[in-house]
Amino acid sequence: MLPKRHPYFIQQRVTRIGALLALMFLLVGCGFQLRGDYQVSAQIEQLALEGQRGSEILLRIEENFVQRGITLVEPAPGVTHVELGSDRLDRRILSMLSSGQVAEYELIYVLPVTITTQSGDTHQHEIQILRDYQDDPDFALAKHRELELLVSEMRSDAARRLLLLLNRITWE
Repeated sequence: MLPKRHPYFIQQRVTRIGALLALMFLLVGCGFQLRGDYQVSAQIEQLALEGQRGSEILLRIEENFVQRGITLVEPAPGVTHVELGSDRLDRRILSMLSSGQVAEYELIYVLPVTITTQSGDTHQHEIQILRDYQDDPDFALAKHRELELLVSEMRSDAARRLLLLLNRITWE
């Protein structure tokens, strides 16, 4: 057996380190970023946010903004302003059982948003998130908990999409 300081082992280690460095430079050079990790526009580093106090969606959005280093301030001229409307959850029947009971729904989460940029331009949007949900009356309690988790996930997704929308509007 060869000692670990043998030139073969040293050359093998240098080759692995070189390949790792080349891969890292390739990823950085192509603009790769981890999911959810993106730059925030300078126009939204300070932001006024209004919505129904205590609502889950407002709390999710505030949390998301603070994680990105966005400072939440009072509405003032020259500050981008975001006003959240009342979010709603609709559902549409996708399929039914032979007994006439609903087997599957499409959940539609809608969040109306009004964005006023620093320059005074106003943009109205509806962020819409769709998910399929299979219902089973035999497991009503478990399915109710699953529905709550699904709606919570949809709110988190809406908060991320609002940040992407703000970036797109303010970069233009």
